[in-house]
Amino acid sequence: MLHRRSLLSALTAMAFSALANRAAGAKPTVEGYGALVPDERDLLDLPRGFSYQILSSFGDPMDDGLVVPDRADGMGCFRVDRRRVALVRNHELQPRHHALSAHPGGSGPALAYDRAADRAALPGGTTTILYDLVTGRVERQHLSLAGTIRNCAGGITPWGSWLTCEEDVTRAGNGVGRDHGWVFEVPAQARGLVSPEPLRAMGRFNHEAAAVDPATGIVYLTEDRDDGLFYRFLPDAPGQLAKGGKLQALGFRDSPESGDSRNWRGADVTPGAWKAVHWIDLDGTDAPDDDLRQRGHRAGATLFARGEGVHFGNGSLYFCCTSGGKAKLGQVMRYSPSRFEGRPGERGAPGMVQIFVESTDPMLFNFGDNLTVAPTGHLIICEDQYTDIVDNHLRGVAPSGAIYAFARLRAQTELAGACFSPDGSTLFVNLYSPAKTVAITGPWARLGS
Repeated sequence: MLHRRSLLSALTAMAFSALANRAAGAKPTVEGYGALVPDERDLLDLPRGFSYQILSSFGDPMDDGLVVPDRADGMGCFRVDRRRVALVRNHELQPRHHALSAHPGGSGPALAYDRAADRAALPGGTTTILYDLVTGRVERQHLSLAGTIRNCAGGITPWGSWLTCEEDVTRAGNGVGRDHGWVFEVPAQARGLVSPEPLRAMGRFNHEAAAVDPATGIVYLTEDRDDGLFYRFLPDAPGQLAKGGKLQALGFRDSPESGDSRNWRGADVTPGAWKAVHWIDLDGTDAPDDDLRQRGHRAGATLFARGEGVHFGNGSLYFCCTSGGKAKLGQVMRYSPSRFEGRPGERGAPGMVQIFVESTDPMLFNFGDNLTVAPTGHLIICEDQYTDIVDNHLRGVAPSGAIYAFARLRAQTELAGACFSPDGSTLFVNLYSPAKTVAITGPWARLGS
């Protein structure tokens, strides 16, 4: 994810389904958990009754003898047993960030995907935290994937692994030994480093996030580019992604000539309106020239403005487009899969996509990034903008379409990796840099609408 330092203007929220067509510029009603209470520690303001605990911070010693790396980004939460969960956390580190890595004073672990010219393991990867929900204690944390570049976001799988995505397309020979731009799979219950095997069939591009439809095993992927695409991966063997499959890109079925959801030239796509889609087969998905999105668009795939977090919930896929919309303040897209998704019958009953939220007011919603679906059915969205005027927030989006502030970050960094514990009791979120992972608890059931 890229840092932005310019303040852009205004927001309107679009409601779920029929309510999504409210008049542009209408102010959302006040919903959510109430006003935010200033934090005595001057870090994270929350509604009354909520509190946070810092679980892990940059530089903390880990149980494998290494230290917690910086730039904590996307994250997933997994049930381990009745009381414990595992958090698999990305670290968006580039080759030049060796001092911010888990092994700042050495060459790093032997089991690393790639190394720099000085033979030090590349600093990107993931760490895993074992956390007890009952005692509120971290029982263990360790490096779980090493030697990658810019592990930005990712997604959980129904079979208990984290898909971590490289937002980087560096080629071998440019200061590194191997090509980058892949997705890697990290089993949540692994107690040490996993073998770093890229899932090549899922394509080489500027990956951002992934989400799996538990009903089909199909993986959906976002691309962090101004002219990015929205992809799906049809696995040959659901649940066994390393066995390969077919990569496709979404296109508007009935208006392929428009092929643009960004609304930068005006209202190309009306917020709230559903559009039927079709899926375009892609070839040459290793894309040595980083041109997969361009070839896909020429074949009819729709453009999206910097696809970021994607999450499956409420029977739909939601994904942020950070700079989408006429004001370039961000969109949230909603994709409703076909009841024949990935099978021949979908031609007659296609999946549908809409602009669910398009922002026009930075004070209400500004540069949405990672997102999750809460047990209440509300969206919780991490903001990722860097200005001196507007703080980053966790924004909630209610089923009525109202947008509200759930948390305000006092530090000059971004929020990332929001995810709920399986029992819905705890929201985990990362503060990007200096990296911190926090657990937020409180009266979640108090939310009435």
